[in-house]
Amino acid sequence: MKDMNKQSGLPENAFRELKPGEEYSPLMPANKPVKEVTLWSVLWGLGMAVLFSAASAYLGLKVGQVFEAAIPIAIIAVGVSGATRRKGALGENVIIQSIGATSGMIVAGAIFTLPALYILQAKYPEMTVNFMEVFIASVLGGVLGVLFLIPFRKYFVKDMHGKYPFPEATASTQVLVSGEKSGNQVKPLLLAGIIGGLYDFVVATFGWWHEDFTSRCMAWGEIVADKAKLVFKMNTGAAVLGMGYIVGFKYSLIICAGSVAVWWIIIPVIAFFFGDTVVGQYQGQDIAAATASAEQIFAYAKSIGIGGIAMAGVIGIIKSWKIIKGAIGLASQELKGKKTEKEATPRTQLDIPMKIIAIGALAAIAAVFLFFQFGVMQGNLLFSVVGVVLVAVIAFLFTTVAANAIAIVGSNPVSGMTLMTLILASVIMVAVGLKGTGGMVAALIMGGVVCTALSTAGCCITDFKVGYWLGSTPKYQETLKFLGILVSAATVAGVIMILNKTYGFTSGQLAAPQANAMAAVIEPLMSGAGAPWMLYGIGAVIAIILTLCNVSALAFALGMFIPIQLNIPLLVGGIINWWVTSRSKNTDTNNARNERGTLIASGFIAGGALMGVVSAALRFGGITFDYATWWSNPYSEILSLVMYIALIIYFIRATMKVK
Repeated sequence: MKDMNKQSGLPENAFRELKPGEEYSPLMPANKPVKEVTLWSVLWGLGMAVLFSAASAYLGLKVGQVFEAAIPIAIIAVGVSGATRRKGALGENVIIQSIGATSGMIVAGAIFTLPALYILQAKYPEMTVNFMEVFIASVLGGVLGVLFLIPFRKYFVKDMHGKYPFPEATASTQVLVSGEKSGNQVKPLLLAGIIGGLYDFVVATFGWWHEDFTSRCMAWGEIVADKAKLVFKMNTGAAVLGMGYIVGFKYSLIICAGSVAVWWIIIPVIAFFFGDTVVGQYQGQDIAAATASAEQIFAYAKSIGIGGIAMAGVIGIIKSWKIIKGAIGLASQELKGKKTEKEATPRTQLDIPMKIIAIGALAAIAAVFLFFQFGVMQGNLLFSVVGVVLVAVIAFLFTTVAANAIAIVGSNPVSGMTLMTLILASVIMVAVGLKGTGGMVAALIMGGVVCTALSTAGCCITDFKVGYWLGSTPKYQETLKFLGILVSAATVAGVIMILNKTYGFTSGQLAAPQANAMAAVIEPLMSGAGAPWMLYGIGAVIAIILTLCNVSALAFALGMFIPIQLNIPLLVGGIINWWVTSRSKNTDTNNARNERGTLIASGFIAGGALMGVVSAALRFGGITFDYATWWSNPYSEILSLVMYIALIIYFIRATMKVK
């Protein structure tokens, strides 16, 4: 369809499932050489890795959210290549993004767990924490994540073509394509990027209206929240709305159903029928469910989501066992010296040889063992062996879960999976005799390695999908990931150490919510207390039932774990997707509108992500605006809803222009 190709710059079958016998041909042909790895692309990529590692680490520790660096890096790469009139820069821009995006994956892996070491050190001065521990844990986790994911690259990006939405990869791809193509597809992308970016920027920086609309802004809503523990919350940001459009109606509905199940069924049930249950602590006092807020009960009840994610992961591993076995089989064949049909593999499907992957994975596991033996486990061989087995098995098996989550919703539930890892690690390490502060350090380092590995897997599958759509050489992306990991890990470890000395993670100036949660979980476990196994079990049962009903258990469990205010907008975006693609009886018109909607949604995501970097830079420089008083006024939320409706109207009208 001619008009649609002009809009996206990609082949017509880029985002849909392929028909039997149909092949996808990327933008950069497989049979032609492409300029990819150059001094320009490598240096710019490393520069982006350093810059975004520092910005992401600060903002993540400040507010608990790590913005995705891939999209703003893609925008910068396109802008710089355009400003310098660089010809044929698409391949280079993919490499710049691929190297630079290691910042996000290392930051997410490190700040969710490793600052907990400093938090516990403030309480237990005998604990020792240093730069090298944080650096090595991040590097080893990143390396394991890349090596464990590569054998599954072809399955996720090629074999499952069109079956997963890949929201972040879609947005990044559209940005990179806009740098190569001119015409109809650039204008809606840029305009949506400007509108979405400014919209999110004025909220995050100046607070002109509230970032969320909640039922509490009305008197009856406050009463219902207090009495019935029922709360409606919705983030009104442009980026999350765009994410929902790309995720689509089907998956967004399942995700939102998971949120509804927790917030509107499970939380009220806990409050009314299990009112004496302790759901948390506040200022040293236990909080009972009957007197707790809905948000406090959610902090307790989301453990059901963690159990669901874990069981969905186990189910996914069982379903993917043939793929896992095939990857291991291919590695063993190459290790035995058997030749594969390497010569027949097109450039766009060339991975690092499986023999090197297998040897590299074994070497990385050996390095983890040495790190544990001589740096973490007090020289105890049993502790080191048990620790390395736990890390290797959990990281390998949950790699596919992390990749699956990113492919579906663009959000990696690493904190949930890491929390489960910490609990399992703590229980097992206590069983073999490692307790106290030494056990706390060991469990957190193990969690840091696993968390970084899973974060890396999710980030890498996004980059590999971008490369697949555009026609990059996978082995170049894979190889340069290791260079990006070293630079990003050093930057993140330095930033964490500096921020701890400057502010501390218990002062309130840096919230470090995930790390504080990890510390809160680890301390009682290493002191002999238990974990909420019943809640994990309920989540596991729910995941099994959903699987038997052919419903995505992972998507539902993600909805149970991620706060409702981030899931409702996904459904809003999914409904917009359904609406604009079903208004016409002409299939071509609906498809063209879907393509334009994808461009606008990508612009919202890209603009929001880029302006998130600007907002983080302003905060880092001490430029902040006090809008707390205005946000405590209910009218700030009502204005938020009005602006959100205006944004939705623009989205629909701009998409429906296609005839």
